[in-house]
Amino acid sequence: MDELINGLLKRIDDGTYPPGSQLPPGRALADDFGVSHSTISRAIATLRQQGVLVGRPGRGVYVTEDRRR
Repeated sequence: MDELINGLLKRIDDGTYPPGSQLPPGRALADDFGVSHSTISRAIATLRQQGVLVGRPGRGVYVTEDRRR
């Protein structure tokens, strides 16, 4: 799962998913990374705990605006 998390972080850092942007749906991310939906969900949960992502009920998951790394 570390590779998946690093892959998501790389896309955030390179501007594919810039601050404030919504991530694609979990199923699309799972297909894109070649992993299961549950694996994507765990990676997103980890990044939410780290403050990289934020969930907005009924709207999706977004990259935090004030992300500092």
